[in-house]
Amino acid sequence: MDAPPPIERYAALDALPVRHGFVGRVPGIDVRVDRTLALERLDACHRRARELLGAGGQAFVRAEQVHGKIVGVFGAGDPLPGAAVPGADALVTARPDACLGIYVADCCPVFLVDPVRRVVGLAHSGKKGTELNVTAAAVAAMGTYFGSQPGDVHALLGPCIRPPWYEVDIAAQIAVQCRALGLAEVSDSGACTAADPDRYYSYRREQGRTGRMLALLALR
Repeated sequence: MDAPPPIERYAALDALPVRHGFVGRVPGIDVRVDRTLALERLDACHRRARELLGAGGQAFVRAEQVHGKIVGVFGAGDPLPGAAVPGADALVTARPDACLGIYVADCCPVFLVDPVRRVVGLAHSGKKGTELNVTAAAVAAMGTYFGSQPGDVHALLGPCIRPPWYEVDIAAQIAVQCRALGLAEVSDSGACTAADPDRYYSYRREQGRTGRMLALLALR
């Protein structure tokens, strides 16, 4: 039997009504190829991760990720896409039949959970996305479409590249942005993708020919 996928979970989210996980480097899969082929090779493992998290029966909703601040929003009457949401770098939903996914290889995945209104969001925040404050755009969409109040939203910053491996401390900047929004809680995994090659892929360290980690978030 194949080994289970390497899934990280975070205590800050475990107490909330969500399924979540972060799938790291998968041993034994050659990902020294372009992004599309790397994701194809990782697909079975990522599907298995969703099943193990209890989200195998939920529609997998993912973003195109163009380093912008567009938010894909999915309400009760919206069709769930079968392909990546065009132009989106963040996703927000209150639907229990959807599992949100963001791929990263140095950029920061930002998990957002409103346990009061039962709304979840995921943002892909690299250098450009952080400059554009894509996290604030996602929190704003949670409020506009589902009535979330910033003071009810919990944020968790997943593994990402950090100094001295990168000249910009995007995690620190995102944390400042989250606190400026007045979020209920802001937690940081503290993990650096470039510093731990056994656990994570790193676009910078591996010069672009590498795999992608997958952040997953769904309502429970």
